[in-house]
Order: sequence, then structure tokens, then C-alpha cells
Amino acid sequence: MYAINHATTALALKRMFPGTPLLLLLGSVQVVEILWVLLNATGHELVTTEVHVRSVADIHLVHMPWSHSLLTTLVLAVGLGAVVARLSGKLRDGLAIGIGVASHLALDLITHAPDIALAPFVEGNKLGLGLYANALMVAFAVEFLWGLICVALYGGGRWLYAAVALFNVANFTMYTPGIAGPEGAVAGRPMLLVALVGTQIVLTLGVVFFLGRRRERHAPSLVLEQA
Repeated sequence: MYAINHATTALALKRMFPGTPLLLLLGSVQVVEILWVLLNATGHELVTTEVHVRSVADIHLVHMPWSHSLLTTLVLAVGLGAVVARLSGKLRDGLAIGIGVASHLALDLITHAPDIALAPFVEGNKLGLGLYANALMVAFAVEFLWGLICVALYGGGRWLYAAVALFNVANFTMYTPGIAGPEGAVAGRPMLLVALVGTQIVLTLGVVFFLGRRRERHAPSLVLEQA
């Protein structure tokens, strides 16, 4: 799932856990992808491309057992959740962060080709429903709809909806092999792809944080008191 739709997951979590800072929630939903960027940049994980990249199906996440495995995600979710709960003194904060971390892999399982391992060093069948490989327009619709649902659950205004629409439409050619787009530039240049993913993570987290906080200031009822 693309960066903007992971970022909007933090908005839905903010509605569920109003006392947890939005900034922490945003970090939690993308910590797995941030780890992926760092591990690829240092050569510990590997992404490759076809000679010509016409869609996301031509990008292959061939080795990412540390950032995107079930075991790693579980350890990160429990570990980071425990740290946050300890520091804040609120179990609900830790629960919110743990769910945020786990949400990333849960959403990726829906769209990814089978490239998600059970655990590091565990060979065998990998997980993923394969929408990116076999049903590109379904993947696009699922991602776009998820982003809109999260904004709706948050009670977001038109600017948040517009941001979700803009970023999803900007990625549209990644789902349409017949329509050429900027994705062609990453063919044979996996580190450029990694850099672009990292840039999109930072940009979308910043936009969602700014617009989410702006929405809260203009609609104080969105910030519910913790029970």
C-alpha cells in the first residue's frame, strides 16, 4: 500500500485513541517502511526492477525479511508499544502504537505480491494476496477507498480528502501499464526507487500531520477526552 494510505491509517487510530499524539501514531504506521528504506539503502534488503517499469507489477521486493516479516512486525509492535506505554504511563498509548505498527503489514498483505516472509531466515512460501501482480485496478481502488474511509472516520475536512485524492491520483500510472508515467525512470535504478519511497513517506506524513492538526484546531470536538 502506498504512503498516503498508510499515513491516513493514523487518522483512524486517532479517532479510536484520541489521547495519543497524532505524531506518534503517524510514526507508528510507517516505521516498517522507514526500516525498509534504511535496510535497502545499506544493502541489507533488496528491491529489483524489470528492464522496463510500466507499473508496480514490474517492481520486485525480492528480499525484505527484516522490515516486512510477520515476526519482525510483531516484535516491533509489542516492543514499541511497551516503550510508549512505559514513557507515557498510559496503556492505551502503547496499544495504539502497537496497532499502528501492525497495521502497516496487515495492509501490505492485501496488496503485495507474495513477498512477505514469516520471519527472517525462514525460507518457504511467502505471503501476500497479489493484487499488485494480478489485479492492479482492484489494488488502486482498495487503496484509494481505504484512505477515504480513514479520513471519514477521523471526521476530516475537504483538505484531507483532497490530499488523499491528489496523492492517489499521482500514483495512478503505477497501476496502468498502458499509460506511461514517471515510474519508468526507476527501471534498473532501485536506489532511486528507494529514495522516492523515502521522500513520499516524509511528504505524506507531513501533509497528514499538518492537515490533521489543522482540522483539530478548527473542530475541537474531534479531540475527545480519554475515559
